[in-house]
This record gives sequence, C-alpha cells and structure tokens, in this order.
Amino acid sequence: MPPVIVTLGPSTNGDSVHYYSLIRYDKDTGDFVWSVSRPGASAGAIAGSVNKEGYRVIKLGRKPIRAHRLAWFLTFGVWPVASIDHKNGIRDDNRISNLREADHATNMQNKRKAMANNKSSGLLGVTWNKQHQRWQSKIMVNKQAHHVGLFDCPREAHAAYLNKKRQLHAGCTI
Repeated sequence: MPPVIVTLGPSTNGDSVHYYSLIRYDKDTGDFVWSVSRPGASAGAIAGSVNKEGYRVIKLGRKPIRAHRLAWFLTFGVWPVASIDHKNGIRDDNRISNLREADHATNMQNKRKAMANNKSSGLLGVTWNKQHQRWQSKIMVNKQAHHVGLFDCPREAHAAYLNKKRQLHAGCTI
C-alpha cells in the first residue's frame, strides 16, 4: 500500500494546516505502520501507542489522533462526523470491518463491562437488591430504566440482561 498524505483540517488562524505523514494502514489487520524512519520510530514499526483507555493513538504533526478515526479517514476519505464504534468491543482492533459510525447512544450500547462503581456483582446490568435480598437486573432505554427481573444468581441476572439488551438496543453487538 502506498504512503498516505493526511490532512488534518484548519488551524486556529483559519489557514489550512497540512501534516504530511508517511504512514501505512492495513484494512485487514487494522495495523498502522510508519513508512519512513522518524525520531523515536523506525520505518516498519507499529505507529502510535495504546492509551490508558485502551485506544491506539498516533501522533501526526504533534496532534494525537485515535487510530480508529484515522482508519475511517484513510478508508473513506472523510473524517467521521459521529463516534466510531468498535463492533467487537476491543478498542485497539482497528480493522475497518470492525468499525462503524454510530451516534453516542448506540456506541454506549456495546459496553461489555460493568461500571467501576458496580462493586456488588461486577457484571453489566446486575446489582444486589438489599430490600429483596436478590440479584436485580435493569436496563436503560431512551433514558428510562426498565426492570428486567430479580434472580437468585448474578449469572442468571446477567443472562436475562443480555437477552433484553439484544431485544431493545438496535445497535447491540454483544
């Protein structure tokens, strides 16, 4: 694949700023590789690094760009307007077949892990109900909480949550 010249949009003074970076993107593997040596990177080396959120970030012209957004641009020739969703939930899997443009709500429907503050079960959609002394499953749809059920086992509650999620969330790929 030939090197790609990347244009990153207007500067603060209104002039168009062009960052010329020689980088190769493989649509089948999702890998970004430097085409030429540069300070801190050799030609053929994997470009960028994985940040603390798990996304690969590549610096072009001193500007950090998330690799999934760059992959979209290099494939389709336009920067994505909406969020880019990783269908399989793996944040550094940047194969174009794994990426889709999605609004924020649809993107959030593909969460695979419980929030850090869910200390009771650690499972998505499952919490301990003190009043009923059972595991409770709830799901949000259009900013409204929907009760899925009460269960004796957290795994049962999680399975019920996932089934309901697949029914109610059009963008769900879990």
